[in-house]
Amino acid sequence: MQKEQQAGQMLEGVRVLDISNLIAGPGISTILADFGADVIKVEHPDIGDYIRNWGHRKNGVPLAWKSHGRGKRLLAVNISRPEGQQVIRRIAADVDVMIESFRPGKLESWGLDYKTLAQDNPGLILIRITGWGQTGPYRNRPGFGTLAEALSGFAHITGQPAGPPTLPSFALGDGATSLVGAYSVMMALYHRDVHGGSGQTIDLSLFESMFSLLGPQAIEYDQLGIIQNRVGNRSPRGVPRNAYETKDGRWVAISASASDMAFRLFRAIGRDDMVDDPRYATAASRIENGDTVDGIVADWIRRRPLADVLARLESFDVPVSPVYDIGQIMQDPQYRARQSIVQLPDEDLGSVKMANIVPRFSRTPGTIRHTGRTEMGYDTQSILRSIGMTDGEINALSEKGTIRIASRGPKK
Repeated sequence: MQKEQQAGQMLEGVRVLDISNLIAGPGISTILADFGADVIKVEHPDIGDYIRNWGHRKNGVPLAWKSHGRGKRLLAVNISRPEGQQVIRRIAADVDVMIESFRPGKLESWGLDYKTLAQDNPGLILIRITGWGQTGPYRNRPGFGTLAEALSGFAHITGQPAGPPTLPSFALGDGATSLVGAYSVMMALYHRDVHGGSGQTIDLSLFESMFSLLGPQAIEYDQLGIIQNRVGNRSPRGVPRNAYETKDGRWVAISASASDMAFRLFRAIGRDDMVDDPRYATAASRIENGDTVDGIVADWIRRRPLADVLARLESFDVPVSPVYDIGQIMQDPQYRARQSIVQLPDEDLGSVKMANIVPRFSRTPGTIRHTGRTEMGYDTQSILRSIGMTDGEINALSEKGTIRIASRGPKK
């Protein structure tokens, strides 16, 4: 079981107000919460965060939300109402970071733009997440990770050569943006707190986060006119690199494009002759004869079961791994040894398993304080009291439907 929260986590004292939705923005606040930040996650009092309605449920409990909402205090308030906007402004006056993911101009229409918020809190760091950025001709278009994966060029280079562009079956663009956003926030905090700088806004787009991952395509096109196309599981920059099917219907991935690794693979499959063959002796020649190399490796693997393939290749120190599904991941000794999947107590389901915190710090490890609370507005009452609102004011907002108060959340 996960240990109780340790004192002195590295982000202890950092206060975050997250009014974003879905994955990219809340992904940032999850990372910050994992390392000790006090995160207030804002949801609409009627529908909550959209991620509550994604994926599978057990006994009516949204499972994805258990991970996405972990470690956060929940405030249910309708920001589109003037009284809800005042609540947000009061909280924003006393936080370090605010995260939002509305279309450009929405915060301004609510009187929650940075210039207004900075009047009360000049040290505020506001990170604004959109599909296309705050500027440019696409700024007002709806933007989602899927569209960013397409426009960034990722989908064009993914898939089989004769097949269609392939989109990932998980939120890759959002996840990449969450990681970029988290380190962006930390750089802004460092600038403010170490170098004596002020607060500022961070303009973060999904499509640029994805584009930044795709390597040297821009310079290769600029200088050589090269357009990278789909090559399946192979790499245009090195051979052999592919996924290969074994005799028992499993798959292995091999990444042996560097010459010393390729030579170890050739020797492992009994083809020492390939090491000195000029068709396979250099990286450039292996790329030129990639179909032949892949055919030889694939033929050797398809005649052997997975266990034999792994044992043989690992004995020659060839970079190889089985291709896992989640059931196999759960049983893998490396995942278990590193506790890459952690089991946590949960108030609805008894206990649940989810991905552990990344990365690992030797002195200040993060802690998942709790799984995502199922009931919306779990902390509404305690949060509003903490900013000086009276019970009468809170009850009035509740009666109007501007806020939602959970039945079992903390009161103080």
